[in-house]
Amino acid sequence: MNVPILENERVKLTLLDLSNYKLLSEIAQQPNLVQYSPSKIDTTEDLKNYVQTAIDGYYHNNTMPFIIFDKAQQAYAGSTRFGLIDVVNKVLHIGWTWIGKQFQGTGLNKNIKFLMLQYAFEDLQYDKVEFRIDERNVRSRKAVENIGATLEGILRKDKLMLDGFKRSTCCYGILKEEWLQIKKTIFLNFY
Repeated sequence: MNVPILENERVKLTLLDLSNYKLLSEIAQQPNLVQYSPSKIDTTEDLKNYVQTAIDGYYHNNTMPFIIFDKAQQAYAGSTRFGLIDVVNKVLHIGWTWIGKQFQGTGLNKNIKFLMLQYAFEDLQYDKVEFRIDERNVRSRKAVENIGATLEGILRKDKLMLDGFKRSTCCYGILKEEWLQIKKTIFLNFY
């Protein structure tokens, strides 16, 4: 499974791997960047382990990790991935997304999500895209709601966080049948 280059005028997504992850070292050290994630990325070793896990998933055909390049700021901004790729049921997740604070609220994330959704539905021909978000992460929940995702339920106390807190996870989804309308309305200016 090859990782495509996903690109528009604003952003370029390419394979995140052990040859380029250090480009994200400074961003990964920003405080509370992955506050709602069970992952640790704030040291070089932690970031390397995070990327190695993503690459291992890539070689097992269940993840596609991307490094994010913001063309507007001409800088590497963070990381995202397709994960839990289920080729039989044609369902995958978009997640593991983190971008530096200087890139947040600039429209970058919406461009990223558009490219990923378009690829999942139009190129891969998947039937559903899911998002899993910590119930406390109001900003990320609003972001996926703003791109047309539907809250399908909450998995109560399903994920152990690094600080010992047991989080509840909100499950959102977009169906293939909903994509065209979302594309024509929410993402009207993106193609």
